[in-house]
Amino acid sequence: MNDISFTGMGTFLVVLLLVALVVGLILFFRYSYSKKSKLTDRFAGKEWGSPLTARNKYPDVNPLKESINMWLVGSASALLLTIFSFAWTSYDAPVFIPDGALEMDEEIEIEPPRTAEPPPPPPPPPPPIIEEIPEEEIEEEEVIEFEDMDVEEDDVVEEVVEVEEEAPPPPPPPPPPPPQEEEIFKVVEQMPRFPGCEDEAGDDKAKEECAKGKMLQYIYKNLKYPAIARENGVEGMCVLQFVVDKDGGVKDVNIVRDIGAGCGDAAKKVVDGMNNLPSKWTPGKQRGRPVKVLYTLPVKFKLEG
Repeated sequence: MNDISFTGMGTFLVVLLLVALVVGLILFFRYSYSKKSKLTDRFAGKEWGSPLTARNKYPDVNPLKESINMWLVGSASALLLTIFSFAWTSYDAPVFIPDGALEMDEEIEIEPPRTAEPPPPPPPPPPPIIEEIPEEEIEEEEVIEFEDMDVEEDDVVEEVVEVEEEAPPPPPPPPPPPPQEEEIFKVVEQMPRFPGCEDEAGDDKAKEECAKGKMLQYIYKNLKYPAIARENGVEGMCVLQFVVDKDGGVKDVNIVRDIGAGCGDAAKKVVDGMNNLPSKWTPGKQRGRPVKVLYTLPVKFKLEG
């Protein structure tokens, strides 16, 4: 059964043939029974031989006598439909992938993503301004008179009650330091991989090659060539840059090079759709731990000749 395969059109023709066969049998039996005439005169005054034949008005037009043949036809039809259902093979449309889809024709300087920088320190306070006071404004020092502090026996000394001053409130705690953003790597020991090849046999290099093939199949299967670019014969290469997060998600998709006519937006839409796949990317790893990696992806637009 593994060597038998039928396309959708072949299965449709077989089902149509079986339906025509059933309709033909129904019409044949209707025509055959309609030819049996004058049954009333033939069986006038006759009694049926057994109760089984008496249940039909005329034995010549008894449809139950063809039940075995009908059962055989129905079984054969059901068997054929089952075989065709299991052998029905659907073929995916071939995906056109341009030659050298992942090769860039020139080196592109890509600005690394900017991380949050700490704010600059505040400027130092200005130095105090020393003003010179003219001599005319200098006043003479006042003469301090000292009071007699001697205590006599008759003097009443009042107890001095010291009033404790309330302690000032503690100063507010310093603000927490701003969160430090994690470093985004360009090249790591294990680069991120498109999903679908983690169960494949082989080392990391073989899985990476498999992941590139799966990614190209996904991109050029879902890439919609813009109508305005197709009408004007626009061809070329767009370059996109995105970050593969530590959990395999795709974010911060940027168009680094755009050939215009809506091609850059069409490529960006395909990359954004990677987050809707059943599985996420395998994140890149540095020293055995997952890290954020900056990924550069060229997407070529080429009209099929």
